[in-house]
Amino acid sequence: MTVAVLGFGAGCGTAESTEPAAVAGGRVITRTAPTSEPPAPKAEPTPKTPPTPKSVVPTTTRTVVEYQVIPFKKKTVTDSELPKGTKEIRTAGANGSRKLTYAVTYLGGKQTGRKLVRQEVAKQPRSQVTAVGTKVEEEVESGCDPNYSGCVPIASDVDCSGGSGNGPEYVDGPVTVTGSDIYRLDSDDDGVGCE
Repeated sequence: MTVAVLGFGAGCGTAESTEPAAVAGGRVITRTAPTSEPPAPKAEPTPKTPPTPKSVVPTTTRTVVEYQVIPFKKKTVTDSELPKGTKEIRTAGANGSRKLTYAVTYLGGKQTGRKLVRQEVAKQPRSQVTAVGTKVEEEVESGCDPNYSGCVPIASDVDCSGGSGNGPEYVDGPVTVTGSDIYRLDSDDDGVGCE
């Protein structure tokens, strides 16, 4: 730094100055700027950015209700009033249903878990009942008298072929009497006629 002191009055010497002089207490003080640059201010430390938290995907739980079919059962009963081999549905079957309640977990809209919470029968099934006939109907041969085995014709009178009877119908023997001997074919009452 260069300092010049100037006196007031004639004959006083002066010193050159590169800056305007400042007057302080009757003296002129000049200052020369320092030749070196002032030190740069210290850089503030850059604060560390906290790590960005990973985006948290929400987990949700929903209650889901489903229904499951309970198939009906089939039962068969016999009926002696129905002809043998005949089938008849007495009660129509109906399916039931079961209610299933689940707790379903989702992560970001995608299902990740499923747990059965409760189950109950919503509708009872109804069994189907089918009746099967067992009645055996006796077949009567057309034109044959049921009182005799084989076929003895039905007529006003039947006689044994080759005998002394006058008909109008005849039968070749022997025939077995199974009921009443209405044509008197069994003359000796041994159960066999036209011997």
